[in-house]
Amino acid sequence: MTTTGTPLTTTTTAARTVGLVKEYGSGPHAVRALDGIDVSFGTGEFTAIMGPSGSGKSTLMHLLAGLDTATSGHVLLGGTDLSRMSDRELAVLRRTRVGFVFQAFNLLPMLTARQNITLPLKLAGRRLDHAWLDLVTTTLGLDERLEHRPSELSGGQQQRVAMARALMTRPDVLFADEPTGALDSRTSAEMLAFLRRSVREFGQTVVMVTHDPGAAAAADRVVLLRDGRLAGELRDPSREDVLEAMGGLGATA
Repeated sequence: MTTTGTPLTTTTTAARTVGLVKEYGSGPHAVRALDGIDVSFGTGEFTAIMGPSGSGKSTLMHLLAGLDTATSGHVLLGGTDLSRMSDRELAVLRRTRVGFVFQAFNLLPMLTARQNITLPLKLAGRRLDHAWLDLVTTTLGLDERLEHRPSELSGGQQQRVAMARALMTRPDVLFADEPTGALDSRTSAEMLAFLRRSVREFGQTVVMVTHDPGAAAAADRVVLLRDGRLAGELRDPSREDVLEAMGGLGATA
């Protein structure tokens, strides 16, 4: 891949932002969703992003993943500055270096689980690593469901298919938007355990937006936002730590 993105500095972080601003609209009615965010995400680390409704947490993740563009400031994936990339280059980057798990799964109903999982490789023109496919699908308990279509899978199984799809390209960062929001408590626990395992055993970097203090407590770190600005962070948080921090932001988690 050829890009015009150039690093601001040499960095060992998986992703970071510098003076990141995002506004919607213009003039006196403009809404500033992010207001000068400087934050970094370490390689091989599991980070949860939390904040009250309207705090900018989903906007931040979408900008980090190259799904939206900033009004000003910089987003860096490794040493690549996304703000200097064309739409075509961003599309290639999203296919090859970013994994994204949507709350709504976004599986193609006419494809089998296997076809959904391997679709990113097909779109990127890359060969399938069968050993990696076997490892991911076995770890996620999907090895006996690969020939089933999404309508033949439970919600938890569909979420695991979406997770496997996001991991197929071995992305620099796996982004997850409320990945447990549509799951029951048992399936949520299994999903969070897999995210932690992907960090510990695969060296994966995971950034997750969540409103669930229990889900956030599974992360190594919680980044807190309020009104489009950083409001602190927690390291090795417990559920009680998260609840207390969210209460301090004037919100219920």
